[in-house]
Amino acid sequence: MTLSASPQPRSPGSYAWAVVGLLFVVALLNYMDRLLITSMHDPIRAAIPMSDGRFGLLTSVFLWVYAAASPAGGFVADRAGRRGVIIASLFFWSAATFATGFAHSFAQLLTARALMGLSEACYLPAALALISDFHPGPTRSLATGVHMVGLYVGAALGGLGGFLAQHFGWAGAFRLLGIIGVAYGIVLWIGLRDADKSPTLDQPEIEQEEESPIAHALRGLLTSRAFLFLLAVNVLVGVVNWVIYGWLPTYLGERFKLGLGAAGMSATGYIQAASFAGVLIAGAASDRWSRSNSAARAIVPAVAFVLAGPALMLCASTGFLVIAIGGLIVYGLARGAFDANQMPLLREIADQRFSATGYGLFNLVSTTAGDVMVYAAGAMRDSGVNLSHNFQICGGGFMLAGVLLWLARPRELVRNARTFSMSSESAKM
Repeated sequence: MTLSASPQPRSPGSYAWAVVGLLFVVALLNYMDRLLITSMHDPIRAAIPMSDGRFGLLTSVFLWVYAAASPAGGFVADRAGRRGVIIASLFFWSAATFATGFAHSFAQLLTARALMGLSEACYLPAALALISDFHPGPTRSLATGVHMVGLYVGAALGGLGGFLAQHFGWAGAFRLLGIIGVAYGIVLWIGLRDADKSPTLDQPEIEQEEESPIAHALRGLLTSRAFLFLLAVNVLVGVVNWVIYGWLPTYLGERFKLGLGAAGMSATGYIQAASFAGVLIAGAASDRWSRSNSAARAIVPAVAFVLAGPALMLCASTGFLVIAIGGLIVYGLARGAFDANQMPLLREIADQRFSATGYGLFNLVSTTAGDVMVYAAGAMRDSGVNLSHNFQICGGGFMLAGVLLWLARPRELVRNARTFSMSSESAKM
């Protein structure tokens, strides 16, 4: 069924794209700061003796705090304004990064990582909501995709930790990045502003009401059938992404007899490159198609997931490395398609006043499910279960995610399309 698109707002001005550029740098710093520690294993352990288990805990505690704090961070952004939350988040996590460089004990490192998780949890929901505020229609998915490229670049640069440690020392690297973050926070303070609060066709409710407390926000989100489907999709995506990040290098090394460096490059390089392409291609395609089909931003990632599921299963069963790499590329394209459309789709099925809160809930369930599954995959491996079975499960998970996106599409989006159309007609009278 093809839906007639609702009247679209006019294209955004140059400042709307400047916002994307400003936040691209923040997104880069966000992922670079959080992942930097993973590539500094040896110098950090040499300076602060700890077991591998404790070193892994430095990342785990970040994820636990990040997941738990994400809904609250999103709610604050919805209530207090996106700009202030973004700038405060950058200042605080940069300060935590800087403080990491002065840690002399495991407890101090653990505290710094927990504080970083708390402050970084506030950024992404606020940033994506602000981008959607400035890009109300025909450029929303592409703008979101460009911002997500910043996260991918930051993730890739996080691997430079060893190089920075060689030149500045591990502590000096953290201090340097902390200073850069604080300095860029000043740039944001000068150049970033919140979007106009005037009503748009993006808001389902025509009447203007005072912002609701968090209980009302949660009720508004959790009573939406389409939002619950998206929440389930995020659980599945979190499971798949974290299993692949956590165990794919080991799987490729064992199955194809690759060295440590080659396995790591095959596990991340092709996926990251495909994700870069996916967010831009799917973002532009979704924006263009949404002009004639209101469900475009649900359909594009749904189709991508359904195609990526068998590709992951093939990756888990093939004996040819080139075929496995092809499967990983399809997976990366699908991940990019979802990243470009997740917030734009959320804005179409939920009240825009709660969009950052909703994205915070997505972060909560995705990170929590992924963290649990990374451990479960390791436990299954200890019990003799081959890693290929986990990746076959991931393939099935992606196919199910595609089906859920498809099921989420009709009822809510048709209703919203009619609401938007009625709103537009009322404005003309």
